[in-house]
Amino acid sequence: MDIKRCGSQPSNQGPADWFTGTVRIDPLFQPQPPARTAAASVTFEPGARTAWHTHPLGQTLIVVSGCGRAQRWDGPIEEIRPGDVVWFPPGEKHWHGAAPTTAMTHLAIQESLDGKVVEWLEHVSDQQYQA
Repeated sequence: MDIKRCGSQPSNQGPADWFTGTVRIDPLFQPQPPARTAAASVTFEPGARTAWHTHPLGQTLIVVSGCGRAQRWDGPIEEIRPGDVVWFPPGEKHWHGAAPTTAMTHLAIQESLDGKVVEWLEHVSDQQYQA
């Protein structure tokens, strides 16, 4: 058994290469081989969001507070709220983040494939975010 005590893992700021706006990432757990699953709690301040990205084995988001947005490539922007569970299939290009005036926190769960959990792409433009 391994217990990660609250406060034992430092928070990190979301890197500007991968995020727009203020984002805090709180790691929850990393894979313990042979397992491949990792998770983090991610908090987006109003208007903050990820860049477009994909996951080789997909990603599950569980919204825990606030109001957010999520979009897959060529799909509509979807509003996401506490209790919503969002699944992005493997390889699906997407982004997610807070609503324009409300912060949002979600749990992000994904698996690694050959040590890789995400491929970061271009930033979501203000025009795309506000569409």
